[in-house]
Amino acid sequence: MLGNEVSGDGTGRRALILVENLSVPFDRRVWQECTTLRDAGWDVHVICPQGEKRDTEPEAVIDGVRIHRYPLRAATGGPAGYLQEYGSALWHTARLARKVGPVHVVHACNPPDLLFLAARRLRRLGARFVFDQHDLVPELYLSRFDRGKDLLYRAVCAVERRTYRAADIVLATNESYKDVAVTRGGKRPEDVFVVRSAPQVERFQPVPAEPELKRGKPHLLCYLGVMGPQDGVDYALRALAKLRDEFGRTDWHAVFVGSGDAFDAMVELSRELGLTEQVQFTGRVPDADLLRYLSTADVCLSPDPRNPLNDVSTMNKVLEYMAMGRPIVSFDLKEARVSAGDAAVYAPANDEARFAELITELLDDPDKRARMGKIGQERIGGQLSWRNSQASLLAAYAAACRDRNAVPASGPVRTRKKRQRS
Repeated sequence: MLGNEVSGDGTGRRALILVENLSVPFDRRVWQECTTLRDAGWDVHVICPQGEKRDTEPEAVIDGVRIHRYPLRAATGGPAGYLQEYGSALWHTARLARKVGPVHVVHACNPPDLLFLAARRLRRLGARFVFDQHDLVPELYLSRFDRGKDLLYRAVCAVERRTYRAADIVLATNESYKDVAVTRGGKRPEDVFVVRSAPQVERFQPVPAEPELKRGKPHLLCYLGVMGPQDGVDYALRALAKLRDEFGRTDWHAVFVGSGDAFDAMVELSRELGLTEQVQFTGRVPDADLLRYLSTADVCLSPDPRNPLNDVSTMNKVLEYMAMGRPIVSFDLKEARVSAGDAAVYAPANDEARFAELITELLDDPDKRARMGKIGQERIGGQLSWRNSQASLLAAYAAACRDRNAVPASGPVRTRKKRQRS
């Protein structure tokens, strides 16, 4: 068992972060958490999958964070495919956790809600368990699979209950998720900390617009993010078809940046809707290209439909659009309004025609677009900044270690200069 003879700022303590959904540092939220803990004096290790085009090394030390990666094939074929994926991930995670050895905190980022199983040995050795709830998996199941509350759904709920029960501390991405942790998870409010995802402002700095990205059109529309069944890219494409057919607008080019397991289906849907000449799919792109597209975009799209998951989830793309000063068209979701406020306009839930109409209204009103963009940047620089999330994360770790004075709950966090990969 590791001792607790450490200095008050976290120096000498070791944290192990478990991730299955994305590689690190590609997972921006997890990477920001890693560097925040590192700067507070923690020795940070991460176990995560290998990426396909980046984060491919089995092991790397990046900016002082040691990352242990394992090969993982993404699920195909519905729930059975996910069971196979998660089983493989758990085996590799447990294997690599033995290599890391004892830690003071094991920090599990869902989905899936199974990582507490891989953390059991470390908990027996004295580690505190922090559950970082990125998604509400029961709601994700209902939103992704049209199967109702069947046996698998009940199993998902049972696993979530086990994770809550195992957790000493829960990190929630917003107040809606905190409410679930308290009401459904039975956690004490003081053991649930809201650590909002927030873009690092220095990474999202506008660059000069490049009109050639508009492919000869006056306006550029942009979507950024994952393309899964619940992410609404299909709603956006149908809205763009209505923008052309019902509103007579062909003065735009649209770019969809990102990837996911619905990517090929969305490219095919674009072809079926006759949008191939006006819609471009880039896949994942380097940050430099992402900034070029967002800096040139006139309107950004957040087409997540209302479903049990999306209504209470904070969308990273919305925050990143705001950081870049872009006006947003969104469906009317509870947490979308909390994040964006007046930086977005809102169509009634899942109303593609109204979504298209709002795009038209913004394209015709450059002054409103500019006002909305300024509002978004001010919100990101103020109440939604990562600095606020840093303070909450460090307070959560202090609570996990049962030493609320070990890490300050507010105040500046040291920033280290970027170091090279090794």
